[in-house]
Amino acid sequence: MNSVYKKLVSALNETKVKVNESMKGHTSFKAGGNADYFVTATTVEEIKEVVAIAKKENKKLYIMGNGSNLLFKEEGFDGIVLQIKLQNIEIKEDIATVEAGVQNVVLAQMLLKNALTGFEFAAGIPGTIGGAVRMNAGAYGGEMKDIVETVTYLDENGEITTISNAECEFSYRHSIFCEKPYIILSCTMRLQSGNEDEIKATMDQYREARREKQPLEYPSAGSTFKRGTDFITARVIDECGLKGYQIGGAAVSEKHAGFIINKDNATATDIIELIKYVQKTVYEKTGKEIQLEIEIV
Repeated sequence: MNSVYKKLVSALNETKVKVNESMKGHTSFKAGGNADYFVTATTVEEIKEVVAIAKKENKKLYIMGNGSNLLFKEEGFDGIVLQIKLQNIEIKEDIATVEAGVQNVVLAQMLLKNALTGFEFAAGIPGTIGGAVRMNAGAYGGEMKDIVETVTYLDENGEITTISNAECEFSYRHSIFCEKPYIILSCTMRLQSGNEDEIKATMDQYREARREKQPLEYPSAGSTFKRGTDFITARVIDECGLKGYQIGGAAVSEKHAGFIINKDNATATDIIELIKYVQKTVYEKTGKEIQLEIEIV
């Protein structure tokens, strides 16, 4: 038993530490290599311990939530993958304080019960609040920046800090947390009192729209590419004749060209090759550069 494993097990416990763990089971793409260590933390103390161990042992540390916007390369991750599972929700009047590991779908149901409106746009976004804040997730005209008041994070020195919405530097699918090695612990959101039936109707409408337009029947990481500054990326990919194009088990979705799907037991390499092919083809045919929305680790 090596020293890193021993330290992780003593800081957490055996059930929360896995060695040489395949990331296929921890990402919505259902593809990817192995992580040297895969650790699940359910308290802030555990997160601090893992950060300290990674630092002391000189191990790379990667923070993840639900794995719904991620692809680990086939060669795997040489270090510690730390999954944040902080899952408390507190609601006082129109303010919700939500820990980073809470799934968007769970929060949406809780807000619905409390007749609070403002989060409907995110109800169907797979993933956790931590990931949604980090990426300033959005859909149907709403974004996290519209409702987040403050974010509390752990910095690389183990200090806990709370910053305001403005300090998060939110922009399209981006925030300060994409730039800095900060671990989001929780956020507060300001919502509005609403009508439970109306909130549910909106959520149902968005869910139905997703079901109709997105290839939810296949593993994917959601929308693979960001929207263009002056073009709709999925439309451009479609116009380049790439719908259905396949490399190995990875394919451009027939239903929505902005999605690359794991159609038939794709490897991470298949997916990455297809992403590069789509980007290259679109650039050669249209001169437009399309950027990734998903993260490749």
